Amino acid sequence: MSVIEVRNLNKVYRTRIKEAGLRASFRALVRPVYKEVQAVKDISFTVEKGEILAFIGPNGAGKSTTIKMLTGILHPSGGELSVLGLNPMRDRQKLSYHIGTVFGQKSQLWFHLPPIDSFVLLGAIYDIDKGTLKKRIDELTERFELEDLLKTPVRKLSLGQRIRCEVAASLLHDPEILFLDEPTIGLDVVVKQSIRELILAMNRERGTTIFLTSHDAGDIAKVCKRAIVIDHGQIILDQPVKKLKYDYLNRKHIAVRFEVPQHLEVPRGVKLEKSSQMAARLSVDTRICSIDEAMRWLIAQGGVADITVEDPPMEEIIASIFQGKGGEAS
Repeated sequence: MSVIEVRNLNKVYRTRIKEAGLRASFRALVRPVYKEVQAVKDISFTVEKGEILAFIGPNGAGKSTTIKMLTGILHPSGGELSVLGLNPMRDRQKLSYHIGTVFGQKSQLWFHLPPIDSFVLLGAIYDIDKGTLKKRIDELTERFELEDLLKTPVRKLSLGQRIRCEVAASLLHDPEILFLDEPTIGLDVVVKQSIRELILAMNRERGTTIFLTSHDAGDIAKVCKRAIVIDHGQIILDQPVKKLKYDYLNRKHIAVRFEVPQHLEVPRGVKLEKSSQMAARLSVDTRICSIDEAMRWLIAQGGVADITVEDPPMEEIIASIFQGKGGEAS
């Protein structure tokens, strides 16, 4: 069942052209000149109920514009879209009761109030009765480990603490879809992992559909099953995250540790990234040298104490897509 349906969606902004010089500035004041910028160009996609989707791309690709249209903040210039069977443009208020949003750089919590006060205010906005609200706050407080934060003014919370409260606030009304726009930006590794685990738990336990934008490859690789890549307002790729790795970077990384000193002469298709006499890190182009061949070669060197094979970091895969390298999508 599709909970998001987008067909030939477009968004065009009309911006004023600024001209240099006093005379040009006066002319622009009397007779301004405008240009049109197409932020989103004829995109189409669907999202199924319970899916965790990564919507990724470089800055200015059209990600946030698309989210704002899906949530009813912006009106599209053309095309059709449906979220939970509703038109976000016409039914924005009704839709708001069924979706949650978290913007990493914009807070929905009142800055000078403690989170518990914001939760109560949001409960009133969403028409949640007091008994249900208390139960929901208690559940989220336990799940997100917020007990020590609820009565501390938001301005005194760390970024990681605030984001946990932001995600909890967006879930008070038990939304069917959660839109997350850069939720882990600026967070340290431990807090990022905590947020990722919470997102997965929500999806697993409540079937919440997650629509995620992020520049953090870890968010995509560890949370999402499918990725849509958008660039210059157009979708250039839509496929499972695992297939991204397979199609767009035909490489594996091998870390090996030896019991005896080694001097490695690598075969074709294998690149020595880093080495010492007792350890090495290699990159294998699987189009030239299979992992099986690489492993056999390494073991033939003798004295292998430990060996691990890893997929390339997601950063490399995304960079490869944007640069037009790697294999072809199918």
